[in-house]
Amino acid sequence: MTHPLHHAAAGEVLLELVDVARWFDVSPPWLNRVLERKPRVLLRAVDGVDVTIRRGETLGLVGESGCGKSTVARLIVGLYAPTRGSIRYDGVTLAGQGAEAADAGAQRQARRSMQMIFQDPYASLNPRWRVEDIVAEPIRVQEGDVARADLDARVGALLEQVGLAAADGIKYPHQFSGGQRQRISIARALAVNPAFLVCDEPTSALDVSVQAQVLNLMRELQQRLGLTYLFISHNLAVVHHIADRVGVMYLGRIVELAPTRRLFTQPQHPYTRMLLDAVPDLSMTGKSRTAVAGEVPNPLDPPPGCTFHPRCPLADERCRREVPKLLPAAAGGEAACHAVEDGRLPAREGAPA
Repeated sequence: MTHPLHHAAAGEVLLELVDVARWFDVSPPWLNRVLERKPRVLLRAVDGVDVTIRRGETLGLVGESGCGKSTVARLIVGLYAPTRGSIRYDGVTLAGQGAEAADAGAQRQARRSMQMIFQDPYASLNPRWRVEDIVAEPIRVQEGDVARADLDARVGALLEQVGLAAADGIKYPHQFSGGQRQRISIARALAVNPAFLVCDEPTSALDVSVQAQVLNLMRELQQRLGLTYLFISHNLAVVHHIADRVGVMYLGRIVELAPTRRLFTQPQHPYTRMLLDAVPDLSMTGKSRTAVAGEVPNPLDPPPGCTFHPRCPLADERCRREVPKLLPAAAGGEAACHAVEDGRLPAREGAPA
């Protein structure tokens, strides 16, 4: 079933994050701090993210573990409230300045229009419920009393839409494979006809062959239903396959944002280059691969200036004292890097002329 309303304004901004941050207080108890004379300790999981997602596109978000990708996902769907910044969806302010004055009904409708697919398809499904109850639950919550026959028909159609059989509804999650369980998660997310899906590493727990099946299913559903995706992953190959644009995160900030093809052929930020240089490439068989150098700094005590400067071969004094802004790069896209801004970025070996 096609949903023309999802296609109606393709290309316009659907989701906008402005200077979004989320800090967690991980301090010892108050009495310990007083006796030991220690200050409060804040973990800056997300520290100033600016990004927009256009209707109908897939934005990939990549980075090493602990960079803040999943926290961004939880901020968008409302599982966390931002420490600062604002989140707007389809013209409605959901969090931050102006959220209290926004129409409550419009906010509920916006929240209903976004759903989330989690990383572990087994942990996110209630093992005591039959699949038909799992998929029907969002419909019951959002629409109240629905006739049983109508509910059964809708659940059966949703299961068939993701490649399962309507008869599978009587089974329990443990009776399915990992890939089938993720299809159930997708069916549950589609139950209330959302326009936007937040996909938090939805294929990382699956075998490679099953990953391809689930990714192809998601692309097919996007084209048929006019969906918009935020696709979070640490697997660059997966992101290259599904994303229209890619954002690279490092220690709570987006350091590069560009169309997928441009980012993979002409990466600007040194961190992006290090990630891509570490990916095995059949065309470069026999050449040594460069591992990502150094260790991720302690997020409780991040370095001053550019947080990547301790690992960056191009770092100078400005990098050590001044936080770079996400600015347009000459090659296209945006990069938060003083070396890119100053024109100090060397040509990348093997890059197209």
